[in-house]
Amino acid sequence: MSSAPRWLSIVGIGEDGREGLSAAALSALEGAAVVYGGRRHLALAAPLAAECRPWPSPIADAYLGILALRGRPVCILATGDPFHYGIGAEIARLVPACEIAAYPQPSAFSLACARLGWPLAETACLTLHGRALERIVPHLQPGARLLALSWDGGTPAAVAALLAERGLGASSLTVLEAMGGPRERIRGGTADGFALEGVDPLNTLAVEVVAAPDARIVPLAPGLADGWFENDGQLTKAEIRAVTLAALAPRRGEHLWDIGGGAGSVSIEWMLRHPSLSATAVERRADRAARIRRNAAALGVPDLAVIEGRAPEALAGLPAPDAAFIGGGVSEPGLIDTVAQALPSGGRLVANAVTLEGEAALLAAFASRGGTLRRIGIDRAEPVGGLHAWRPGMPVIQWAWRKP
Repeated sequence: MSSAPRWLSIVGIGEDGREGLSAAALSALEGAAVVYGGRRHLALAAPLAAECRPWPSPIADAYLGILALRGRPVCILATGDPFHYGIGAEIARLVPACEIAAYPQPSAFSLACARLGWPLAETACLTLHGRALERIVPHLQPGARLLALSWDGGTPAAVAALLAERGLGASSLTVLEAMGGPRERIRGGTADGFALEGVDPLNTLAVEVVAAPDARIVPLAPGLADGWFENDGQLTKAEIRAVTLAALAPRRGEHLWDIGGGAGSVSIEWMLRHPSLSATAVERRADRAARIRRNAAALGVPDLAVIEGRAPEALAGLPAPDAAFIGGGVSEPGLIDTVAQALPSGGRLVANAVTLEGEAALLAAFASRGGTLRRIGIDRAEPVGGLHAWRPGMPVIQWAWRKP
């Protein structure tokens, strides 16, 4: 724990400017020798006697300058609550918390819930500021209430179009602009009829999801129907995928290697389990790699990393995995050993095979490393003339191993 004084203040400021600051926050602001903030923040806090430093682009370029001022009174201005999708968390990675004095104000989420009468604890809160629009997709559940920080004035219309495309056109959208100040304005409509113009870039979007019977809702359970994934047949089928996800046993914050990605179904479903999960899909064919990216965006995990290349060579330099799935190329010489070596203690490796060569590789891995081995067979009822009969699918051999 550092013994340095609290030289760095982080002050949340709203659209009401200095008038909305507490006495303690105002004292920190007026006592600073240097004040950092966006140009809008600095204008809201004016007049300031301190040296004012607008954020550069990217903001990270200012971090060394802030650290160089350690020991002098420095103030950072941020919107609302600096630790709710704000600059506070980034600064706290650089400066010990015991050297920071923070003065938050109500976040945009708190203000929006207060305006709408929504319980904040029952509302999904996310940001689309600087992030892909498709991140909202997993949250689009019937009856859900969402609050999203917009990237700009065009975000509400873009979200409305996405909702309409997915059979959610009856959903209610409310745009809350410049909350907390004299420019505050609240307007709304449905996704199908969304036609608001001149939306302020500083806006928060509220969505109440209404789903048509045929709406495209991403289910919450693993093992999505195969039709959810654009594919060329190279796909881990739904039932096998559900068993595979269970064997991979994702935990908060973990990273997956999906080797032989195919359609990306395993890594996509891995990321859908929790927003903290990440994955890298490795696929040697460019057309399939492009398909993985499309599937990831359509299912709401556009941050899935996709690497074009042949494993094990393509694995060099990738972020270290906590778990790994080999869905293709399991008989490739050295692949299992390379992946096993990359995993940390307690890491999980799951590999599936349908060919005799792949089965031989998994039998050898089981004999040398242990783990569990199972043979999974799925029969499906299919038409035979005017009747139905069971048609067996190719059995899948699955080897699961936890590194000691």
